[in-house]
Amino acid sequence: MPTPVLESIYASHHTKRRGDGFVLLGDLRGGFLKERIGNGKKVLDIGCRDGALTSYFAENNDVLGIDIDSAALTRAAEDYGIQTSQIDLNGDWNLPHAAYDVVVAAEVVEHLYYPETVFKKVHDVLKPGGMFLGTVPNAFSLIHRVRYLIKRKRSTPLMDPTHINHFVVRELEEMLEKQFTDVRIHGLGRYGTLARLFPQMFAYDLAFEGRKKL
Repeated sequence: MPTPVLESIYASHHTKRRGDGFVLLGDLRGGFLKERIGNGKKVLDIGCRDGALTSYFAENNDVLGIDIDSAALTRAAEDYGIQTSQIDLNGDWNLPHAAYDVVVAAEVVEHLYYPETVFKKVHDVLKPGGMFLGTVPNAFSLIHRVRYLIKRKRSTPLMDPTHINHFVVRELEEMLEKQFTDVRIHGLGRYGTLARLFPQMFAYDLAFEGRKKL
């Protein structure tokens, strides 16, 4: 069962720092996920919050959204008709083995104490050939590095106290490659082509994809 303290932390975070329906880079991240998921898939969205981003790919798919914040899950079910279950990602998921075509972790990995442990759980619930998709903030973009140099956390991923992990592109790739094949990292953000060509330097967000071996 989720711990009341951890749930209260994220319930406060979601309410005060995000608000209902908040989606960071919604069209970019939502479009990335929707394009790769397609239709007719069984999808597990881990850390779905209130379902605002989940709604981009929920139509024509069988989606289960899980999160520690029970109030956010209630809104996901009421506002978007998403099936939900309250689960602490750090604990036992109690989900069936090899049951999902796709697992989504959008702006979630940076909140995990042990991402590689969660990646193993993702691998377990995916069908052979299933896809793991997600996004993380790019904490080490060029503009953020300049802000750190002048000792400024404001407007960077370090400002969020629930972000307990930060990744460079190669580190994220290496972690994913321990469990998945065909791993790719894509840069998302307002710099467009530069973000795509040089994600480490210019992307606001790093989108990732990988597959479970057949």
